[in-house]
Amino acid sequence: MKVIHWPLYGLRLRTSRLELRLPALEELDALAQLSIEGVHDPSWMPFAVPWTDLPPAERARSVMQFHWRTLAGWAPRDWNLQLAVFLDGVVVGAQGISARDFTIMREVRTGSWLGQRYQGQGIGTEMRAAVLHLAFVGLTAESAITAALTDNPASNAVSRKLGYQPNGLVRTRVRDALGYEQRFTLDRDRWQQHRTVPVEIDDLEPCLPQFGL
Repeated sequence: MKVIHWPLYGLRLRTSRLELRLPALEELDALAQLSIEGVHDPSWMPFAVPWTDLPPAERARSVMQFHWRTLAGWAPRDWNLQLAVFLDGVVVGAQGISARDFTIMREVRTGSWLGQRYQGQGIGTEMRAAVLHLAFVGLTAESAITAALTDNPASNAVSRKLGYQPNGLVRTRVRDALGYEQRFTLDRDRWQQHRTVPVEIDDLEPCLPQFGL
C-alpha cells in the first residue's frame, strides 16, 4: 500500500548490492534483533554514545524507539533520516543522514552502524556513499560532516576513502574513560573526486518539501 502523507516511505537509494529505505515495522524489528546479535566486540566501545552497552532487550527497544523519535520529531528545519540497509533483502544495518537549517547551511551529518557479521565486506563504504549521493545530488548539499572515535579504525577508514578530511579532535567520555573523537568534513569538490559507487535514487521529488526544499 502506498503511503500518501509521509512520502519518505517511498524513497529508495540503491547501489549494486544494497537498498536503503525506511523500514516497515517487521523490518525495524529485524534491525533491533540484529543489534542484539552484535555490533562490535563487547570488550571495547566504538561509539561516543554507548547504546550497545544496554542489556539485549533494552538495546533492541532503544533501536526501535530511536527510529520512531526521528520520524515523530521531523521538521523541514531539523530532520534526521534513519534508513535501514538491506543486502539481498536482509537487513544488515542502519545509515542515518541529518541536518538543521539545511536550506541555509547546505550541510548534512551522517552516522551508521552495521551488524558485526556483515562487517569487513565493504558494505559500510557503500551505504555511506549512498547517502552522500542523496545529499550532494538529490538535495544539492555543499558539505557533509561526520565523526568517530579515534580507536574506531573501520569508520575512520571509510571516511578517508570517501574523501573526507580531518577537522579536529574533541575530548569525549567513553564509558568511564577519556576518549577522543575525530571529526571529518567533506566538500562537494572532494566528494566528486572520490566518488566510485554508482547510486540510484527513486521517488525523491515528493519528499523534497520534507527536507525544506
